[in-house]
Amino acid sequence: MELKSAVGTVLRWLRVKQGQTQEDFSTLSSRTYISTLERGLYAPTIEKLDDIAAVLGMPLITLMVGSYALKNNRSVAKVLEDVIGEIERLEVAEGVSKLRERRPKIE
Repeated sequence: MELKSAVGTVLRWLRVKQGQTQEDFSTLSSRTYISTLERGLYAPTIEKLDDIAAVLGMPLITLMVGSYALKNNRSVAKVLEDVIGEIERLEVAEGVSKLRERRPKIE
């Protein structure tokens, strides 16, 4: 399964599970656009996915973990276990802290 198809399938499932309609996303996009995403016809930008996740009331990572689990035919728990292992192996937490320190402060 392609990632865009998995994202669309999980998006539809989460939307329906929460009792939302495609029209509930009208502040972001047309119902037709949401429908094409749910059918896996388009690959949205990361910014658009983040906006969609906000309408669903969840962080984008929730949608993505579900999508990768479906795409790779793995449990959500296994996907999260692998992600945590990679975060630890690559020392992502430490790296993010250092990156924050380097960012110029906006006043």
